[in-house]
Amino acid sequence: MGQGRILLVEDDGSLIDGLEYSLKKEGFMVDIARSVQDFMQIYEKGIYTLLILDVTLPDGNGFEICEKVRAESEVPILFLTAADEEFNVVRGLDIGGDDYVSKPFRLNELLSRIHSLLRRAGKKGVKEEKEEGKLISGKVSVDLHANRAWLEEQPLELTAQEYRLLCLFLLNQGVILTREQILDRLWDGNGDFVDDNTLSVYIRRLRSKIEEDPSSPVHLVTVRGLGYQWKETR
Repeated sequence: MGQGRILLVEDDGSLIDGLEYSLKKEGFMVDIARSVQDFMQIYEKGIYTLLILDVTLPDGNGFEICEKVRAESEVPILFLTAADEEFNVVRGLDIGGDDYVSKPFRLNELLSRIHSLLRRAGKKGVKEEKEEGKLISGKVSVDLHANRAWLEEQPLELTAQEYRLLCLFLLNQGVILTREQILDRLWDGNGDFVDDNTLSVYIRRLRSKIEEDPSSPVHLVTVRGLGYQWKETR
């Protein structure tokens, strides 16, 4: 039984051959684009379950593709990056990417990330796991029906994962959540293949948007050696 259609945007021929073979073996249909221009032509003609975007392409980069797609679709996006640099990670996640894998990578790691993204896409998320309505903690509030968050009266511009992370903490106020617990909830797996740096980036970005002084957080605090805790401030 097919698992869906993936659009792979990559210009490395040897990598394309290996990934195409492995993804098809997993039951996916696979289309290939080797440039931004190829993507523009191919994407309009199909409906895709997942996009895999290389950051560096001959005529542009995966970031501009992600921005175009996010303007009209919530299809899961996985970045491939040759350089495990925080700039690339932050930019990719901040503009709407869902995850990333750094080259060189293990095939099992990539497949695990793909299946995890698709499981997440098939669920309705954190908001349905507990009571509906609003979550409030001090100046931070979340409207679960509208999927929006505010700091005082100002709307918070959060990525999908930052929103899920904020909801997770607000639903567990006063509880210390270990990194493993957070990864399990956000990635629907045991976290084995999730780079800790990804979670660190989300935490840092969320703090920058909700804390008056992100370097000395009072809401989202680190409990050394254990994990993270949201301190209730109502």
